[in-house]
Amino acid sequence: MKKPSSVRANRYLLASDFDRTLSFNDSGEALAELHGVAGFDEKIAELAEENFVQQGGELAYLLVHDPEFNGVRRDHLVQAGKSAQLKENIELLPKLLNQISDRQEFVFYVISAAPREVVQSALEGIVPPERVFGTEFEYDSDGQIVDVKHCTAGYGKVAVLDQLREQWNVRRDRIIYVGDGSSDIHVMLHVNRLDGLTIAVSENPYIRPVARRIVLSEDALAVAVPILEEVFGWDAARIQTRLESEGFLVREWEKLETDTLVLRPAELEVPNGA
Repeated sequence: MKKPSSVRANRYLLASDFDRTLSFNDSGEALAELHGVAGFDEKIAELAEENFVQQGGELAYLLVHDPEFNGVRRDHLVQAGKSAQLKENIELLPKLLNQISDRQEFVFYVISAAPREVVQSALEGIVPPERVFGTEFEYDSDGQIVDVKHCTAGYGKVAVLDQLREQWNVRRDRIIYVGDGSSDIHVMLHVNRLDGLTIAVSENPYIRPVARRIVLSEDALAVAVPILEEVFGWDAARIQTRLESEGFLVREWEKLETDTLVLRPAELEVPNGA
């Protein structure tokens, strides 16, 4: 990769997952529906229980090895991307952050374990295709998937993130990663170790203890809130005023620390060895 001609001291690398982070649905579910494959969730759960493939790489494995997915071609991946339900205002997130101050620059990338063609197709006209990283496949002469070339899951995301950090000469503490699930744990732990900012957009029990911030919204622009607080030091009133100046009214904003407990009467507990 060619390095940019200029280097800013205050450049931030903002990277995001795709499935259930920038979209509401899962790429695998869309492909299964498109290809008429039943029981997709059960297939994923079985692979997860066996720990046969790394988290996030289940779909890639199924596309190559599961007979029910035999015949999936590149154009099917593109078609599945067109059916993705995207969150609102994805393109406004980096745009808003770059308008805040000419002293900070945010470069935005999408790093997903989903097939790259799916994500590029879904984000066409929103995120440049060269800013999208995803799982890549090898195809035969008819465009049918025959093997995995590169899987951007687990530590694969870490490798891409480090590659982009080097390319853009970003300081280690100026990385921001946004994700939603267990497949993002490795990269979030890596970003935390670098003193970067990790943001979860779900209350997944595995990712909740890892992410530094959690924001729940159906609008991708909501991710700007923890960034404005952590990077720019803004308070809630200033953030709300800025969003209103951009034409967005904050109708509900709850700041909660979530405790999850399961309680049961003590007399129902059976002593060990009883």
